[in-house]
Amino acid sequence: MGFLGESLQHALTLILAFDAEVVSTVWTSLYTSTVAILLAALIGVPAGTLLALSRFRGRRFALTLLNTLMALPTVVVGLVLFGLFSRMGPLGVLGLLFTPYAMIAGQMVLATPIVAHYTVAAVTGADGRIFNTALTLGASRCRAALILLREIRFGIIAAIVAGFGRVIAEVGVAMMLGGNIRGTTRTMTTAIALETSKGEFAFGLALGIVLLTVALTVNLCLNLLQQR
Repeated sequence: MGFLGESLQHALTLILAFDAEVVSTVWTSLYTSTVAILLAALIGVPAGTLLALSRFRGRRFALTLLNTLMALPTVVVGLVLFGLFSRMGPLGVLGLLFTPYAMIAGQMVLATPIVAHYTVAAVTGADGRIFNTALTLGASRCRAALILLREIRFGIIAAIVAGFGRVIAEVGVAMMLGGNIRGTTRTMTTAIALETSKGEFAFGLALGIVLLTVALTVNLCLNLLQQR
């Protein structure tokens, strides 16, 4: 208990003192994850809504593929994007590798199937009369879909929160595409892995506490919104 107690005390000291490296690492995590989940929502919510409301040949295969993409190994996503962004890759000229933009791209790829899947579930579970009534009253399919999304907005928010939870705690893509560069691409998860392996347990514990606090805060906000 002595080791854990001292480490916890040191970790809290780093947090309360707003240690520069802790703040930088937390900011990088929040920035990349927030941008990634916003981009994923812009793609995943419309795609999930379209998939849920449409009836076409191959829809079942599309749903199966979407479920498969939810379980994409992060290292595979990192490997593919590394090949695309590397100097020898087709997008190497953009110079994105080992930058926050590459990390955002990887996290977006991971989050989009999750957001789309939960959107499909929310739309499918909604009262079908909402969409049909809007159509009957003269709304276009796009307008009717927007009305439906407004009615199930808490389900959509939950989908986005689930995607955010995936990317904020992600390690493989952030490490492979970001390079874990101090002050630039080092996130909370990659820093925890690195610092713990170096014996800096207190620093890793500090970031772990912040990471748990972020996750708790996001879920509390979701619960408050649902109660309202």
